[in-house]
Amino acid sequence: MKITDVRLREVKGENELKLKAYADVTFDECFVIHGLKIIDGQKGMFVAMPSRKMPDGEYRDIVHPITPELRKEITDTVISKFNELKPEGEEVEK
Repeated sequence: MKITDVRLREVKGENELKLKAYADVTFDECFVIHGLKIIDGQKGMFVAMPSRKMPDGEYRDIVHPITPELRKEITDTVISKFNELKPEGEEVEK
């Protein structure tokens, strides 16, 4: 599976402190995952998979990559696309 498109929606306002943007990732031009989150965490930027709050109050991923290689590819591609939106010199670390 190859990532063929990434679309971002930047977050503005009070949520901007940690949540930077939402991403939609398309694979092989025929499958899309909506609602990935780009979050500025304590250890740098990371991509969180779409999740749902369960009755017990815990959040669980709705979809997620099974292999570490695919997770790294998704993270690297989404963060790279996010960096393209930032003015020069404002690149974020992952």
